[in-house]
Amino acid sequence: MSMKIQLAEFSRLHFPRPPATPEQITAFEARVGWKLDADLRAFYLHSDGGTLFEEEPDASYRILPLAEIRRARVAIMGRDDDPYGAPSQYTVVDMQDTNYVILDVAQQAGGSYLLFDAWHETYPVAKRIASSFAEFLERAMASDGFSYWLDG
Repeated sequence: MSMKIQLAEFSRLHFPRPPATPEQITAFEARVGWKLDADLRAFYLHSDGGTLFEEEPDASYRILPLAEIRRARVAIMGRDDDPYGAPSQYTVVDMQDTNYVILDVAQQAGGSYLLFDAWHETYPVAKRIASSFAEFLERAMASDGFSYWLDG
């Protein structure tokens, strides 16, 4: 499914926020020191975060607005030191149960950042769950509100 179709489905069936402006994206990229890939850029120009299936505060899939994306080791462990996780990993989705979906700016496939499941109890060990944000969004929207990457 194309990103354009996914974004239309996201807006129709879920809870988008107002779009980020190009200036907000530029400021975000300057703050974090890396550039959004094409899927993330398209998403944030469409919606600066949002939730799937339910509105806040009950949503288990909360795609973070640009202002809330931060280094995963800070969000999960409260520390910005190498023993607490790679400096290249950033939160993208708050699963509301001390679990995040993170991306790693040091790992790409076909120009897209890889996404991982990062749970507080096991982090910095993280499980790869998608090869792109587009893949993640498609599978998440089809998940009926469950973490599609968990067994059983």
